[in-house]
Amino acid sequence: MPPHSNGSLSVVPLQEFVLEGFEGGREIQALLFAVFLALYVVAVLGNLSMIVLISLDARLHSPMYFFLKNLSFLDLCYSSVIAPNALANFLSLSKVITFEGCAAQLFFFSLLVTTEGFLLSVMAYDRFVAICSPLLYPVTMCPSACTRLVLGTYCGGCLNAIVQTSSTFRLPFCASHIDHFFCDVPPLLQLACTNTALNELLLFGICGLIIVGTTLVVLISYGYITVTILRMHSAAGRHKVFSTCGSHMTAVSLFYGTVFVMYAQPGAVESMRQGKVVSVFYTLVIPMLNPLIYSLRNKDVQAALRRLSQKLTVM
Repeated sequence: MPPHSNGSLSVVPLQEFVLEGFEGGREIQALLFAVFLALYVVAVLGNLSMIVLISLDARLHSPMYFFLKNLSFLDLCYSSVIAPNALANFLSLSKVITFEGCAAQLFFFSLLVTTEGFLLSVMAYDRFVAICSPLLYPVTMCPSACTRLVLGTYCGGCLNAIVQTSSTFRLPFCASHIDHFFCDVPPLLQLACTNTALNELLLFGICGLIIVGTTLVVLISYGYITVTILRMHSAAGRHKVFSTCGSHMTAVSLFYGTVFVMYAQPGAVESMRQGKVVSVFYTLVIPMLNPLIYSLRNKDVQAALRRLSQKLTVM
């Protein structure tokens, strides 16, 4: 790639970036390493446990748990895209990441996070069909339909990842120090030597459209679900439905809330110090919390855990 020219400034293509991460001396870095490691280990163990449990227990082979298994897979993958490199940088003096490595990290992170946003809306639609049209549920949410829905979420995530990564890494960069602990669009735009208005429009426009669209699907689905629940005569039935939907609504609120703060509001690019804290929440805390949210409030998952533990005890 030839050097770019920006007026009197010659911009040489970068071979690597430096991820500055969080400020502080060795003690602070060691503390952050311990916190990140604890969050990541719990996230990995929790999501792997959900994947194994749903795969092994035949009673959990339903559309709802098929989607939940895919959610755990996404949480496991996108936290793994960020955490290992961040942990290594806490103990490193150079904190260097190659140009290609940075682009790959951004691509896979965008792919997985966008896919999770779509998947959460699909899970809301699944609950809507199950509760509001139970007789049509086996046909509407048959295995082939569930597979197509999941593949569709990945296609949407891949499309957004291609757009964001290609538009960002076509920019000429004047500096190599990224004010973040991983490669993301907002901190990379701060290093560009040219006008980034189009890139910011793509970021806010596409991410905002995705968030608003998927949120509308969730709200409409749960609007119909709420009406159906209020018409139920059985208090036990209402409690069971509220318990199942409550877990999903908690996960949706946490995910969409933090992603909206980071990507779908003007000024997010400039407020990177606050953005780093928000990023920790949706890259590590939410993947750690999701298995707990769905297991602690779900009697089917708790029963499956007991059956699995009994089998392991016998063995």
